[in-house]
Amino acid sequence: MNTLAGLLNFLVYLLQLLIWVIIIQAVLSWLVAFNVVNTRNRFVAAVLDGLDRFLSPILAPIRRRMPDLGGIDFSPLVVILGIVLVQQLLQGLALDLRLP
Repeated sequence: MNTLAGLLNFLVYLLQLLIWVIIIQAVLSWLVAFNVVNTRNRFVAAVLDGLDRFLSPILAPIRRRMPDLGGIDFSPLVVILGIVLVQQLLQGLALDLRLP
């Protein structure tokens, strides 16, 4: 039972890492939109491209279902809220498994 609880805690950790990746991608896209960071820089372009390729399969289904809100993309927020919900469920399950 402790092994399963440890696995669930590891999944919670991975989901937290995914939340940070989503936040980094959102902030970086804002910096590009406001011309703080230049996409002509190869490093910035490579990081943005890598993050977009990694997060596109996660964010695209949410973007298709959300209404047009005037150029504001709330799909990262929806995904983060969903991840937090899953984390809470996994942590509760891990706590239940540790109880005698």
